[in-house]
Amino acid sequence: MTFFNEMAMLFTRYNSFFYEGVRNTLIISAFSVLLGIVFGTLMAMLRMSKILPLRLLATAYIEFIRGTPLMVQLMFIFYGLPMVGIQFPNIPFIPDFSRFAAGIVAMSMNSCAYVAEIIRSGIQAVDSGQMEAARSIGYSHSQAMRYVVLPQAVRNILPALGNEFVIVIKESSIVSVIGIADLMFRTKDVIAVTYRTLPSLAIAAVIYFCMTFLGGQLISWMERRMSHGKG
Repeated sequence: MTFFNEMAMLFTRYNSFFYEGVRNTLIISAFSVLLGIVFGTLMAMLRMSKILPLRLLATAYIEFIRGTPLMVQLMFIFYGLPMVGIQFPNIPFIPDFSRFAAGIVAMSMNSCAYVAEIIRSGIQAVDSGQMEAARSIGYSHSQAMRYVVLPQAVRNILPALGNEFVIVIKESSIVSVIGIADLMFRTKDVIAVTYRTLPSLAIAAVIYFCMTFLGGQLISWMERRMSHGKG
């Protein structure tokens, strides 16, 4: 019980540190997943394009991003781009905006590659007759994809997208290495002040679990709603 009492004491005393970390973690994760879905959908379309250069470009991007560590991508974005003259702007009323921007860009680029493959597999799982039927009633290819194929594909890929959101929340801890005050960064601050490593990490683990569990439950609820609508 002493260990749990120590956890409770640390959380009570330093709850502002953990709250700030949770807020920043959720901000980074939400933007990363949102941008990952938007650009992942575009990348999936390019991956299935009949234009060979576009298909090769999308394939090369996806394979390269999936085949390299997120840490390397983050370091390249944050440290490498300024070396070639590409700077993230500093916005006075948003503290550490350049760091947040670099973290979100790196996380979004990484998520984009995985989401693209999820969406591509979901689209290919839809019966090809759906596209043919849509074209036969006068839809263009893009209209058929937007109004007929993609809505059906979403039902197939929603669990995988939910899993990607959970993964992004956990992997967002890596942005602490560039000084973003996410949950892991603030947990290290608590450790530096109190020298209580294990209880502090245990609190962070519990908080991460709560975020991922609630996110998973939300996705399950959405999946049930869509399945009910389908029925």
